[in-house]
Amino acid sequence: MPQSLIEQLPNIIAQGRRQAQRILESLDTCERVRLQTREVVLPDGKGACADARPPSPRWMNRLIHGDNLLAMAALLAGDEETPSLRGKVDLIYTDPPFDSKADYRTRATLPGIEQEHRPTVIEQLAFSDTWSEGTAAYLAMITPRLILMRELLADTGSIYVHLDWHVGHYVKIVMDEVFGKDAFLNENIWHRAATVGRMGPEHQRKFDSVTDGIYLYSKSGRHTFNQLRRALNSQQEAAYNKVEAATGRRFKLVTLGNYCEATIQSMHAQGLIHETPSGSRYKKYYLDEASEVIGNLWTDISTSTASRASESVHYATQKPAKLLERIIQASSAEGALVLDGFGGSGTTAAVAQKLGRRWISIDIGKPACMVTRKRLMCQGAEPFACQTIASYPEEAARAHFGKRDFCVDELSQMVLSLYGATPLPPGLHPQYPLGQVARRVTSGAQGGKTLVLADSPDRTTCAATLHMAQFLRDHLPGSWNRWGRWDRVVVLGWNFEPSISQTITALHDSRLEVLAIPPDLLDCLHRKGGVDRLRGQVRFSSLAHLTLHPVQCQPQGVHDILSVRLKDYALLSPDAIPLQGTNRAKLQAVARAEPLALIEYWAVDPSYDGRVFRPAWHDYRGNTAHVARIANGSDALRVSAQAILTVPAHAPPRVVCVRAVDVLGFEAEVITILGAPH
Repeated sequence: MPQSLIEQLPNIIAQGRRQAQRILESLDTCERVRLQTREVVLPDGKGACADARPPSPRWMNRLIHGDNLLAMAALLAGDEETPSLRGKVDLIYTDPPFDSKADYRTRATLPGIEQEHRPTVIEQLAFSDTWSEGTAAYLAMITPRLILMRELLADTGSIYVHLDWHVGHYVKIVMDEVFGKDAFLNENIWHRAATVGRMGPEHQRKFDSVTDGIYLYSKSGRHTFNQLRRALNSQQEAAYNKVEAATGRRFKLVTLGNYCEATIQSMHAQGLIHETPSGSRYKKYYLDEASEVIGNLWTDISTSTASRASESVHYATQKPAKLLERIIQASSAEGALVLDGFGGSGTTAAVAQKLGRRWISIDIGKPACMVTRKRLMCQGAEPFACQTIASYPEEAARAHFGKRDFCVDELSQMVLSLYGATPLPPGLHPQYPLGQVARRVTSGAQGGKTLVLADSPDRTTCAATLHMAQFLRDHLPGSWNRWGRWDRVVVLGWNFEPSISQTITALHDSRLEVLAIPPDLLDCLHRKGGVDRLRGQVRFSSLAHLTLHPVQCQPQGVHDILSVRLKDYALLSPDAIPLQGTNRAKLQAVARAEPLALIEYWAVDPSYDGRVFRPAWHDYRGNTAHVARIANGSDALRVSAQAILTVPAHAPPRVVCVRAVDVLGFEAEVITILGAPH
């Protein structure tokens, strides 16, 4: 008889402890996980160019793309530039998946291309809240992450874990084990929604679920807590039904109770005692001094669209800013460090920035990171770093297989299988595992085969990789290819050199296709329970390609005037776009008619060092304050196509890097070298 979940819990927690312990033991070794800064975002609210870059602050807020288990391991380890944050985080708010068995999507609005010019709305999958082994697998995921969160917390810190009825009660048991039962402070009940209009069959046989639970634990008994109060509602105010003649202040009367006579006389001297004609005495409570202490039942923060229209970023699980304001104000001081391990739409980062706190936001999804970055830029946040996990696929594989059992070849064979390729005999090439995909003979069409090359997670797919793929396609013999030559070759890569799109275009090879392996592939394998259950569901993403008109540089004294103009943008493998049905057709229609309309954000680094992208100019859709938008008609659905920058003069060669992010979260980059010797 299979074990119940309660019977499995001790083993789940024990395994989570062992996994976390392995990570903690690796912090001081050469195997420790590191973070890589890819971009320093300088939001200025207008996208204006800068004559000089600001000095690097002692602290820079961080938006991290990747698995939070690895990101937290890197934060605990620290590096040469940033010391370990072990015991340094003041507040953690985490809003993990709820094991709801639902798919959550993000929306993007593009310009209309039909005669009516109505905007086109497309939706893409942000994440699937489904676990192959059910709640047991979910708890196995969350346990080591909670342990690392405890390690990051300061002794005066606290953690809020936001869940609903699906797994909240089980996660509380895990938190009791990780933090200690005595560390539990509150289950805060958030009344998030009304029941009006919910008439489906699932809502007719039970009470509707309209609340979430937010569990509050401390690291120790010395946690920061600021008692919050709120204004009275109209019903409470009605009790203040008397008016003081001299001042016009409204007040109510309360019996004196057990006050001693000396205290009553003191209050009388302050004008706080009201005496009736019959001689009865009462204490006066003024309305303008009244407020209500906030308890653990939160009914005053709505999730309705109408109440949050101004802050909506069209992210399915977005939480109201007021919810995070309450949490951050209650459990941190100005300047405190706030961490969100499941960043989502970026509400925690946005509110922490507004309230003068430092922040770190982590999310494994590109859509979430894209939404968060734009939200912070619109807000005019302080400069922040966009980071990834160095050697992310390799680190994820090590975490998935266990460091001792990690095998690159095994991972490559899994990738080939998920692509639908049959592995070729080993040893055909010493570096690259190879596979084949056959096209069957049909009436009127000949058969053929595609060669598939799976690159390793510990390498960068570059020009040399593509040249080797072409060579193997054209020269690799073998009886397995009984139709003679290979029709085409597909390269599957984890990491790509920044100029890979330029390389692909320069090759001009229609029989070569380059696809990106999903960065969260191992997380999906864990959720779904292995290759067999995931087969047919993995989309190998297309790469994006950005082209520019020739960059112009006009010297002007101690400055250079740079003119950068976008020319074209393309998804090189449109069939692999992670959309379904009409959404893909809509996107492709816009891409054909107006390709630059796909760009969500683009920026220019006029002095690129080849390592960290530091833009001196940027623009994003909705940035209507940008002066360059005058020529664009202040169109919130398009970016400006040209950037004019005034920058300090630079001895040649000048390396100009342009980076763009599209509405799906794909990145493209172009590097231009000005004044290089011929």
